Amino acid sequence: MLTNETAYRPMTFKIFLEFIRLNAKAASVVPYFIGVLFSIYYFHAFNWINSLIYLIAQVAIALFVTGFNNVQDYYLAKDLHYRDTYNIVGREHLSPRRSLRLMLVMLATAIILGLVLVFLTNWLLLFMGAAAIGVAIFYTYGPVPFSRFPLGELLSGCVEGFGVFFLSVYMNVATPVLAGLTFDWPQFAIVGNLQNILVMILVGLPGIFLVANIMLADNISDLKQDIRNERYTVPYYIGHRWSLKVYDTLALLGYIPVLISVALQILPITQLLVLLVLPKILKNIRAFNAVQVKETTFNTAPQNLMLFQGMQLLGLILGILF
Repeated sequence: MLTNETAYRPMTFKIFLEFIRLNAKAASVVPYFIGVLFSIYYFHAFNWINSLIYLIAQVAIALFVTGFNNVQDYYLAKDLHYRDTYNIVGREHLSPRRSLRLMLVMLATAIILGLVLVFLTNWLLLFMGAAAIGVAIFYTYGPVPFSRFPLGELLSGCVEGFGVFFLSVYMNVATPVLAGLTFDWPQFAIVGNLQNILVMILVGLPGIFLVANIMLADNISDLKQDIRNERYTVPYYIGHRWSLKVYDTLALLGYIPVLISVALQILPITQLLVLLVLPKILKNIRAFNAVQVKETTFNTAPQNLMLFQGMQLLGLILGILF
């Protein structure tokens, strides 16, 4: 193990892209664009300043989460072979301290921009943002990190899959449209529209399922390695066979809320374009079921998200135009 700070290698741009796992960042960005387009289509509202600030903040926090997790996994690793061979910090001989400082810059950027958005929108955003950042930090940090429990799929699905979608709409609509916090010292009140929030949940369900499935695919691929490092994720508790069954179900479950939303005229009929990518998604499911390898078949999970939500994006654009 290297101890001299000058002996570490610099982080090149190519290594940085692997460090932040660029191939999985769509899970953070695509729900944002779906939220912006849904705000335009359903609520007829768009605030480009708020949306741009939130996009930068969301990218910053997404980069922080992945990079910070890599550093924490390096420090918490029980399996030294994993730490020095598979973890990118150890494998590429990166400085954990420098890597951590870089990620803290990303976190600080997200927090500062988040506070700006609180000023531009509503105080309720302060609490929603704090909860999301808390999950991001304590997923791999603290005496009892969330990553040591079977919470990854639930947290990633709710925070990245739904939270990003919800907040991207929240940036664009007036406070009473969804929810807001009002102060009139010494009283306060939380006001909101339950119907609109239920609509948001229905439309956001595919994102929850698909993002959670990326985490599940990751945990299935790393099951043996995670056990050696004392990380007990969902596949450890339900077993390999049932994990694959859950994976298959989550990969297809997003079609149900889309069909319901189209039937209720919440989403345009062009959302049925998601049916065109069903054969490719089924092919990806079969490939992952055959073998679960991080370097090869894991990518089928983020591919499924891109295929499905890419068609959702196209469907919303067509719905707005026509």
